[in-house]
Amino acid sequence: MSEQPVYDATLDTCGLYCPEPIMMMHNKVRDMSPGQILEVLATDPATTRDIPKFCSFLGHELIHRADEETQYRYYIRLAE
Repeated sequence: MSEQPVYDATLDTCGLYCPEPIMMMHNKVRDMSPGQILEVLATDPATTRDIPKFCSFLGHELIHRADEETQYRYYIRLAE
């Protein structure tokens, strides 16, 4: 998929390092509804490992990832 998915909310974790992006994601998904899509912006390379594990562990679906020069974008559909 080359186009960015339509998303319901954005979480900007740029400039933060492990474990802060994952902790912020835990808090953000609590405020959202099942099936909604969360866009996560990050600069920490560890998120390329941590976010897929977060999704797998909690049953969310990582539907798209875009690696840019200095930033990563993740699109996560929250578990039903």
